[in-house]
Parts: sequence; C-alpha cells; structure tokens
Amino acid sequence: MAESSEFGAELSDFRSRVEELRSARSLPPEERIAALDAALFELQHVADVLWPRFEELAAAAKRNGARRDEPEVRLLRGLFQRLPLPVALVDHTTVVRRLNVAATELFGMRSGYATGRALTGLLAHDCRAAFRSQVAAVARGEGDRSLDVRLLPEEGARPRAGETLRATLAALRPPGEPRPAVLAVFQDAAGTGPPASASAFPSASAFPSASASPSPSASPSARASGSESTGSPAPGSPGHARRPAEPEARVSKAPRPDLAEVSRNALLMDLIDDMAAELLRVEPVGREAVLEGAGRLLQGRFADWVIADLADGQSGDDFGGWPLRRIAVLGPDPGQEAALVAQDPADCPLVVDAVRDSVSALRVRPDDPDAFGRDASGASVLVRAQVTSLLCVPLCLPADCGVQTPALGVLTLFRTGGRRAFEMAEAGVVDRMSRHLAMALRQAGRRARPLEGR
Repeated sequence: MAESSEFGAELSDFRSRVEELRSARSLPPEERIAALDAALFELQHVADVLWPRFEELAAAAKRNGARRDEPEVRLLRGLFQRLPLPVALVDHTTVVRRLNVAATELFGMRSGYATGRALTGLLAHDCRAAFRSQVAAVARGEGDRSLDVRLLPEEGARPRAGETLRATLAALRPPGEPRPAVLAVFQDAAGTGPPASASAFPSASAFPSASASPSPSASPSARASGSESTGSPAPGSPGHARRPAEPEARVSKAPRPDLAEVSRNALLMDLIDDMAAELLRVEPVGREAVLEGAGRLLQGRFADWVIADLADGQSGDDFGGWPLRRIAVLGPDPGQEAALVAQDPADCPLVVDAVRDSVSALRVRPDDPDAFGRDASGASVLVRAQVTSLLCVPLCLPADCGVQTPALGVLTLFRTGGRRAFEMAEAGVVDRMSRHLAMALRQAGRRARPLEGR
C-alpha cells in the first residue's frame, strides 16, 4: 500500500511537470531548447524508473491474488449500473468517479464526460455549498447525511428543471484506497414512497409460477400433473401439435437524419451570414460601433448576455493588448447591465486569460463562481446571472493576415436559466465570427479618428 501511494504521488508530480512543458509551445522557437532537453529527460525518467516500478507493482498485485476478485468486481459494477435510482460515486470534494445509467439520464450527460468533474456543477448555485459541506462531513466519517438539492435548469435533464431532489449520502471504503468515497443516491423529494419501493421492481405476477410452468428438472409425474391442471395436452401426446417457430423479420432500416441537428446547423449558418452582413453594413465610425452591432445581433438570438471588451493598447498603426475597456453589455436585466458596465475587465479571470493566452474558453455549468469576477456589491457575476454555460473568445486576427498582434478585444457570451448549454459546434461558429470581428475592428481602427484621452 505504501509503495502504491508513493508511486501514485511520483506519477502525479510527473504529470504536473508535463503540463508545464506543454506550455512551452507558446515560446519562440529559439527559446524552446531548454524545454526540449527537459522533455527528453522526462521521457528517459519514464523508461528507466516509472515503467519498471509499475511492472513490479503489477506483478506483486498478481501474486497477492488480486485477480481472484475480478468476478466479484464485475458483478458489483453490473449491479451498480442497473440500480433503478440515480447513484453517483464521488470523492470528498464531490468530484465524480462513477455514474450509473439512471444518473446519466437524470443529469443529461454521459458518464465519461461527468467523470473527473465536480458534481456541484450540476446543481443550482444556492445548493452547492451545502452539498459540498455534507459530502465532506460524510467522507470524514461523521455519519450518513441527506439533504434537498435542485438541478440547474438544463434542457434534456430529468426531472424537470428546478424540481427538488433528495440526496442521500453514505460513506464507502473502496478496497486498496487510502481515503473513503461517498455514495450519493438521488430521488424525487416530493415522493412519499420509500427510497427503494416495491413499485420500482417487477411484481411477483411478472414471473412465471411453478404451477404454470413446471421446471425441466421435475419428475415425469409432476410434469404430467402440471399439464392436467392447466387443461392443455402434454408435449408428445396425440393432442399436442408443435407449431414451427416463425422466423423473426429482419429489416435493415437506413438511419434517418436528425432533423433537430439539421435545423440547428441551418440556424448557425444563418447566424454567420447575418454577422457578415452586419460587419459589412457598419460604417467605419469606430471600433465601438463594430462591437455594439455584433452584440445586438447575438443577444437574445444566440445568447442571453453579450459582453464586449475592447483592447485600447496601440503599437504603431495596430491596436491590441492591454488595457481593456468595456464597450457593450446587453442582457435581460438593466440593473445588472449597469453593474457589468462598471466592472473592470482586468478583474475577470476568464477575460484576462483570453487576452494573455489568445485561447477561447467554453464552460458548461462552471464550477468556479468567481471565473468572471464580482460586481460592485461583491456578488459573483455568474451566480447573480444564473449562468449555466458561457463562451469567452478573444478577437484575434487570423494567421493568414500576415500580422501578429495581441487580441483586439474579448467577446463573452452567457446562457442562463433553462436554455440549452453551448455546444462545441456553436463554439466553433463563435470562433469563426471572432476572426471576422477582429478584421473589422482593425479596419475600423485605421479609419476612425483618434479618441481623446488615449
């Protein structure tokens, strides 16, 4: 056990060092020599140290008879997946380790996507802190707990968005692991039946009885008495006629197109076309007009909130980089619009990362409530707006423009309430529109008159 824990810690350190080496790709080519040497050293470390130790641990586990437990493990996994109630196995920080089939239907996501993510990201903001605290208490061995939680309003989730669920938490000790896990069972809080009521299982009438269908191992006299009690001739008797088994019809059906997906793709293409028309229609009166026109097109139709930040930095004839200035905030709440307009973009971690790294961010059920900072009252922007998904995209010129400049601005989109979360296809469309916006901003910045106070 100690050797396994030590090997796991060393492997975790190795992974963190690899993540640091991956960031070296953003360095200029002449500055990557040291990172390349370090990467070769890490590969040699894996081949000479980590892999032999892994083989030794695997051989020791095999000698100790760990393989004999595999049938029981497979049985328990099968039972876990077939439980009629939604069940999630999480660690002490609510990170999902496993979901059963009923839980994937409840939360509207696949088990592979949910694994490694915090389960609190699926809950309403006002329930997350309480759920996290109760899970931590159960993991510390303070006894089983239960509490009411609510799901984020998300399309496709079951039960209906906003309905209250009863979460029952129990501690488990997985074999071979140093820390306990927590088993979370969810059920409808409005139900009056027990957590695993008899209605959740087939009734006794659903199974054939002994009198209706004698066992093949029964004696001949028992089978005869069984056939007389049912009033039907016994097999092999003169009155018994055997019907030939009818072959099942096998008809190969061609897959039908997903009309909903086709409609969404058509709407995205229409959005790209309308954005191109908007950028061509805007007169060169300044970069602010470009961002405001794009925000008006996207707000309501594509996102509930549109926030546009403009880069005021200038180098020669090109703009880009710090400082940032908030140009437009469009949303359903006028009071919150004013609070977001007064917010400094430098206080928004997602915006800062977008400008610094020139990388887009897609967050579905964001776990960090401070990812977009706080307003003047100290409230989290994401919590106050009830954001369920967001896109934060830097406005960078495409590589084929021949000009390498910092981000010319940042476009942030929020979806809230029961609206469907942003998908990868939609993020790709926004990324394409961001390049068009960057080109329009560069052209408008060249033609517009200089603004005072820059």
